[in-house]
Amino acid sequence: MASQRDTSTICLFDVDGTLTAARQVIKPEMEEFLDKLKTRVAVGLVGGSDLVKIMEQMGGNKDVIIKKFDYVFAENGLVAYKDGEQIGQQNILKQCGEELLQKVINFALQYMAQLQLPCKRGTFVEFRSSMINICPVGRSCSQAERNQFVEFDTKNKIREKFVGELYKTFPDAGLQFAIGGQISIDVFPIGWDKTYCLQYVEKGGYKSIHFFGDKTQKGGNDHEIYEDNRTIGHTVTSPEDTRKQLTDLYFTD
Repeated sequence: MASQRDTSTICLFDVDGTLTAARQVIKPEMEEFLDKLKTRVAVGLVGGSDLVKIMEQMGGNKDVIIKKFDYVFAENGLVAYKDGEQIGQQNILKQCGEELLQKVINFALQYMAQLQLPCKRGTFVEFRSSMINICPVGRSCSQAERNQFVEFDTKNKIREKFVGELYKTFPDAGLQFAIGGQISIDVFPIGWDKTYCLQYVEKGGYKSIHFFGDKTQKGGNDHEIYEDNRTIGHTVTSPEDTRKQLTDLYFTD
């Protein structure tokens, strides 16, 4: 006999590196697995990317994806949907002002201009509704160039040093600088990390909020929600690892 859906439990998922390979489309087997999981618990997405990128990775258009999951949170939850309806939207320009944001962008561009990397491509700064995304290699890099940068960054700690310089230069700006995904740094007001989405989830009355992410270490953009006392945090290493951990949790009967 099939288990009844536990409406008191929700599983929240980072997208990149957790449900999909970085910036890749979700695999059919993971899609099927999530459909199966939704028969057991509530399911939500919490991506750092904007909604367009999350939709691309989840393999569907906006109208389909926002209705498919109980919650969809883009840009750390600053763009929020519940049951297909938008319930929240924040604006970094309104919050911080043009002057501060330009100072950060100018510093970032000057800093990146001095970096010698295996390659540099286009779109080094991406302005999103609720954050600025800074990318030393350039977001238009190919998959092979992305992989090359990941290897170089792991060895030389390019983004870690960059984050350190940003905090040193803007210590009192009220901004957070977090390593996001494989190639970039997210800039947003303090408190606008992924824990921001929990205010909406808590209204759902869930007794257990599980969060699964791959960047849970300090400085990673999953760290705050992973450590939050309202969540049960799970560190994963790949989509395959995510499935394994969920199978152990919900499909051993």
